[in-house]
Amino acid sequence: MANEEDCRAALGRIAERLADVDADHLAEHVVERTISCWVPDLGLAFRTRLHAGGLDGFVPDDDPRSAQVRLTVDSDDLVALARDELNPAKAWATGRLKIEASIFDLLRLRRLL
Repeated sequence: MANEEDCRAALGRIAERLADVDADHLAEHVVERTISCWVPDLGLAFRTRLHAGGLDGFVPDDDPRSAQVRLTVDSDDLVALARDELNPAKAWATGRLKIEASIFDLLRLRRLL
């Protein structure tokens, strides 16, 4: 099982990947949203804010249910997603990654990935 430090590093890698997206493409598809990532096997949650300028840093979150987009993923799967060892679509289809968001937010996120 990955630890908190591994999860923070994985989230950092994911944020770096989003920073590589063309700024015009990002601005075209992004609407400001709060995003939480719940890691149930560690009992940890992190929060960030997605906006036209990119993604803010991840911070600990005491109330992940209040975010507009909510991800749930075990620590090892989060690390595998960040390393491109696990495909997000496959993880979602097999229940290893859960995403709670409006249909419109899901479509916007899909365009970015």
